[in-house]
Amino acid sequence: MDFLPSLPTLLAFAAASLLLAATPGPDMTLSISRALAQGKKAALFVVVGTGLGIVVHTLLVAFGISALITASPTAFLVLKTGGAAYLLWLAIQAIRYGSSLSVTKVTEAKGSALSNIATGFSVNILNPKVVIFFMTFLPQFVSADDPAVTGKLLFLGFFFIAIGMPVNALVVLAADWLAAWLQRNRRVMRALDYSFAGVFSVFAVKIFLTQAR
Repeated sequence: MDFLPSLPTLLAFAAASLLLAATPGPDMTLSISRALAQGKKAALFVVVGTGLGIVVHTLLVAFGISALITASPTAFLVLKTGGAAYLLWLAIQAIRYGSSLSVTKVTEAKGSALSNIATGFSVNILNPKVVIFFMTFLPQFVSADDPAVTGKLLFLGFFFIAIGMPVNALVVLAADWLAAWLQRNRRVMRALDYSFAGVFSVFAVKIFLTQAR
């Protein structure tokens, strides 16, 4: 089972993924808005669509980065360094601007299951921030000289989905209460921001120090 990362790596990845899933962002805003407008069933199909989007990102990153390592380990090192800088930038942005959750209950015509899945998929797959994030986040947990790098990237991507989708589903099931509670309790959202910034700053510094040796 060479595709399995080490336990410390897996735990660090799980913690970062869980924090990311719990931090309000475009996916959570879309899910809650759809739950309030069309009901929880429709919103759960949106969650399925966003999960399918992550599958595509995972496949592109896993096979694309594997090809990059084969072609040029130096280029992979540059990607990881750029990724560390990007994670640090995300941490700064989280502290400066905070999480965004703006949900307005509006009346919408109910869409089919397929249309809701397509909405979640398109919002995720066409979001350039998600593309950049996956290209910079996943490589932090693999090594260029690992012969099982493709398998590890695939495992981490699907593990990310396994962590994120249940969180998004719980958000949908508690949409009415959660939307109102988060907007009333801004301190909780700021605590999430600082936690997010702290974890990503640690990852960024760790990568910079490792590469400086």
